Amino acid sequence: GILIVEFAKMRYDQGEGIIDAAVNASHQRLRPIMMTAIAFILGVVPLVVATGAGANSRQSIGTTVIGGMLGSASMDQLVVPVFFVILMTLSTRLGIGGRRPHGGGAAIAGDPPPTATPPASDSVSTAPSSAP
Repeated sequence: GILIVEFAKMRYDQGEGIIDAAVNASHQRLRPIMMTAIAFILGVVPLVVATGAGANSRQSIGTTVIGGMLGSASMDQLVVPVFFVILMTLSTRLGIGGRRPHGGGAAIAGDPPPTATPPASDSVSTAPSSAP
């Protein structure tokens, strides 16, 4: 989950929109997350097919762990990007973070338009004086 957020934040800072950054980060992390989940599930399969003394407790633990891993892997791909979009949108609108360092990319609906900053003026004039 945290890597999805990191990748999405990196993409957002590089100029992608919030939703595009979250979706692309989720797609980018899908394979590693699923490979980890499948490897873990395959490691727990012996508990599910256990026989002999204490088999019932092993089977219930294995079934619970597999269900939890399937649930967490799927929730990780669905919930984390949604929360990223919600929190980044709120933080950007409230002005408490999430601003892009170079100001590029698509704006969020409701953002004020960018304004040009006038050049700073010096308090001491460098122009020649016309006084006698």
